[in-house]
Amino acid sequence: MKFSVFQVSRKGGREKNEDRMGYCYTRESGLFVLADGMGGHPEGEVAAQLALQTISALYQKEARPVVRDVSEFLTSSLMAAHHQIIRYASEKGMLDTPRTTLVAAVLQGTGATWVHCGDSRLYLVRDGELLTRTRDHSYLEQQNAGIVHLDRVNRNILFTCLGSPTKPVYDVQGPITLQHGDKIMLCSDGLWGSLSDAEIVRVLSRQVVSEAVPEMVEQALRKGGERSDNVTVIALEWETPDSFESTRGISTDSISDGVFASTIQAGVLDTIVEDLDDAAIERSIAEINEAIRRSAARRT
Repeated sequence: MKFSVFQVSRKGGREKNEDRMGYCYTRESGLFVLADGMGGHPEGEVAAQLALQTISALYQKEARPVVRDVSEFLTSSLMAAHHQIIRYASEKGMLDTPRTTLVAAVLQGTGATWVHCGDSRLYLVRDGELLTRTRDHSYLEQQNAGIVHLDRVNRNILFTCLGSPTKPVYDVQGPITLQHGDKIMLCSDGLWGSLSDAEIVRVLSRQVVSEAVPEMVEQALRKGGERSDNVTVIALEWETPDSFESTRGISTDSISDGVFASTIQAGVLDTIVEDLDDAAIERSIAEINEAIRRSAARRT
């Protein structure tokens, strides 16, 4: 498995940067995750960090060296992250819970599968065209898709996220078979809120990701001005023989089966990460799997 990857997070005009991103990989699998802690609620950066830490910990446990059922893993790990945020708020006696969006992709074999909750997006660009992107869980996106028709509501408001009192709404897509040169980008709304899909595709298509990502981030910050949102992006280019050696290329071919690499670090939240309860995660996964089994039994 070979890919070139570049990631960056910039604080705009906000008081602090509540975005988090990172990636992990084994010999035969890769996980890419981005979370945007939500303003208007306390400790959005904690929610985002907990989401990344929980999902990467579960990935390290599951990917040996591949994830057996990628869609189930993404669903279960998203819900486990949600439960960890709720647990954190409960233990702290918080009146309101920290909340975050999430988008996570697993690349394995020649396929890509992803899950998202909220308005952090994934773009897949091929041969200069937008092959697909995620649809935000906002009233505006749902209305544009013809799913709902609303007149008197702030349509940009999200109707779901991790950490909310209600069960998160999420979408899983894939696997989509990747081709040489495909580019996958995960980003916070700080990027796509300032740049159109056409602008994003144009910049991604004409440059390697190590050049395209910084250019897009700078454009978004300039357009956002003094009140710019935080801008966070992680992008990868799949199997690019011509540019692989000259970019931030990663080849997993020489990695032994037991090796796990990750850029996801605890950072300033070391104490929070140390408090992650493996037993609670296991209980969450067991509850989710039991619910899936009960649902399947009802259908048969």
